[in-house]
Amino acid sequence: MAGKLKITQIKSAIGYTKKQKQTVRALGIKKLYQSVEQKDTPQIRGMIEKVKHLLKVEVENPAEGGEV
Repeated sequence: MAGKLKITQIKSAIGYTKKQKQTVRALGIKKLYQSVEQKDTPQIRGMIEKVKHLLKVEVENPAEGGEV
């Protein structure tokens, strides 16, 4: 898993729990359609799994494939 992930928020967190909003914020996303790059670690993958309905995730390492 040693690569980078490009994470983009594609859906608003309005109407979701406070914990889900905090998870999106902890990933470094402040605005809708903002993209951030994070290291591909189990901790980041776990955070993504909790709010995957709000995000689009792409693998930045082309040797490993496209979308997650």
